Amino acid sequence: MNPTVSIIMGSTSDLPVMEKACKLLDELQVPFEVNALSAHRTPDAVEQFARTAKARGLKVIIAGAGMAAALPGVIAASTTLPVIGVPIKGMLDGLDAMLSIIQMPPGIPVATVGVNGAQNAAILAVEMLALSDEALANRLSDYKEGLKQKIEKANKDLAEVKYQYKTN
Repeated sequence: MNPTVSIIMGSTSDLPVMEKACKLLDELQVPFEVNALSAHRTPDAVEQFARTAKARGLKVIIAGAGMAAALPGVIAASTTLPVIGVPIKGMLDGLDAMLSIIQMPPGIPVATVGVNGAQNAAILAVEMLALSDEALANRLSDYKEGLKQKIEKANKDLAEVKYQYKTN
């Protein structure tokens, strides 16, 4: 089994956030890899990873980073694969990381999800892959139907909650 998605994080301290992407990809049966690479501490390894990613069969890269959050942009600069950035909450509640990721120069796009939004990054990666994989598209559709059913059940449960002045 060869990975089609790569999940990269600046350090293993980002794993509690990024594991949400791992769990979603696992649930939807998407082969993936997980590595720690630092744009600042291992720049040569990041560039080597990005330059060889497509040849290794990867289709989408999810890169999580906090603070200066250079990792997604540095990866995007050396590959033509789509890169999804996950800003990780840090010193400024993730605003610093988010701004670093979304302020990319023309020609080097990085799709960006919300702060600590690794699960949404995985969903976006799956949506990209599902464009050419009908079985995956069906699994994604089932997953999203399950989200809908959870909300419908929540509303039924809320209807049973009684308060003196509650009107529904």
